[in-house]
Amino acid sequence: MKLVKLEQAQEFSNSDSCKGLEYPLNDIDINFSTAIISGRYPDKGYCVNEECKELIYVIEGKGTLNKKDKTIEFNKGDVILIDKGEVYYWDGKCTIAMPCTPAWYPEQHKLIEE
Repeated sequence: MKLVKLEQAQEFSNSDSCKGLEYPLNDIDINFSTAIISGRYPDKGYCVNEECKELIYVIEGKGTLNKKDKTIEFNKGDVILIDKGEVYYWDGKCTIAMPCTPAWYPEQHKLIEE
């Protein structure tokens, strides 16, 4: 069992529209973060996690998760599963919780410009 206190969380910023907190679990199988999305992320194009699945819980707000051929509208209380290899972008104003498995790491997260 492991407890990570809020004051141990490390701030991150993927862009002006995506900022959050990463909780240092130091576990290769799973990690946890929260993020505030305030607009479009990435700013243009798409992103993809090549190795990790993300399970998203929408704490507050609403928005869309956009694939090339599909748009999913979400609201507070919804859960979204993003499978590894899915290409998408966020658009909205929301706060989300995100466990990832295996644990998310920056090198497997790619931006795709189109």
